[in-house]
Amino acid sequence: MQTMSTVTRLITRKNALDQSRIEQEQRSLIPAAGEVILKIDRCALTTNNITYAAYGNSMNYWGFFPTGSEDWGHVPAWGFADVIASAVPGIKAGERFYGYFPIASHLWMRPERVTERGFYDGADHRQGLTSAYNQYTRCSWDSYYSPETENLQILLKPLFLTSSMLADFLQDNQFFGATRLVFSSASSKTAYGTAVCLQDQQHLQRVALTSARNKAFVESLGCYERTVSYEELANLEDDCPTLYVDFSGDLDLRDRVHQHFSGQLVYSCFAGSAQSTAEARLTALEGPQPVFFFAPIQIRKRNADWGPEGVSQHIGEGLVQFYRQVTTSDKPLLEVVESQGYEAAQSIISRLFHGQVAPVEGHVVRL
Repeated sequence: MQTMSTVTRLITRKNALDQSRIEQEQRSLIPAAGEVILKIDRCALTTNNITYAAYGNSMNYWGFFPTGSEDWGHVPAWGFADVIASAVPGIKAGERFYGYFPIASHLWMRPERVTERGFYDGADHRQGLTSAYNQYTRCSWDSYYSPETENLQILLKPLFLTSSMLADFLQDNQFFGATRLVFSSASSKTAYGTAVCLQDQQHLQRVALTSARNKAFVESLGCYERTVSYEELANLEDDCPTLYVDFSGDLDLRDRVHQHFSGQLVYSCFAGSAQSTAEARLTALEGPQPVFFFAPIQIRKRNADWGPEGVSQHIGEGLVQFYRQVTTSDKPLLEVVESQGYEAAQSIISRLFHGQVAPVEGHVVRL
């Protein structure tokens, strides 16, 4: 085994996400006791990553992979990596893992709670961070894993996890009495994933709010009963109990929705920010105050109700069905775009930040 290697990383300016730089250094590939070294193979880049960066300070997403610089951070991304060296019993060189990685060539980790399923990174700086992001899954353990669907997994699983748990949370609360759900940024994968998870709810009307340019795409998804552009919001009737599922994070739009549905708005759920990269604000001029949905909390509840295996099965079965739904129609809802290298990642992050990526595209970068 080679003992030294060039380690490459892409770091991004925390207050200007369209500015990033590539850095390299030589580093030893001999792990310390209790350490493993993984070589990162591929990562997905979606609006989800921009959300992680936008809330990097308020929700400590910058804390997962410290750069040693206050102004520059690692945008975290979901991906696959291979163990190239291990000084940890139960983890062998050559094993492949799915999880949360920096956009970098290598990652040094300190595995804890090693099981058949995988491990948790017990590095000091990750203590106190959300444990769902510290968990790494062995591909050999995951019955829903397939090499052919790796790109779909890293593009859709992190988003679908939110979709699946959000749908479960809303059902668990009887939709707070609503018979209509209104989704903003309805073209985002997390929004339409949630709508797909609720397609057997006969009494619900799912309404898509989207930009005029994405309206035709959203109509083609087939998971909303009605699609209206943001400009057409005033045309929506305010005649039944309504729940707002906000995937845009646009404060002006939120106020317009709250004012339009007025007394009929029973709940306002803030689920993410496909459009806004400002810090999350849970305010509205009138009506119910928005409540932030955080998937790990619902997962924790269902782990207690169903057991971790039950949660894995619920998400895994839904995910495989979602893969089929987005890839098998005459016009696939997702076109995987695979690129190579750090310059490609730089360009995609900048385009995502500026809203220049078509909703049908899903970007994967081979590092």
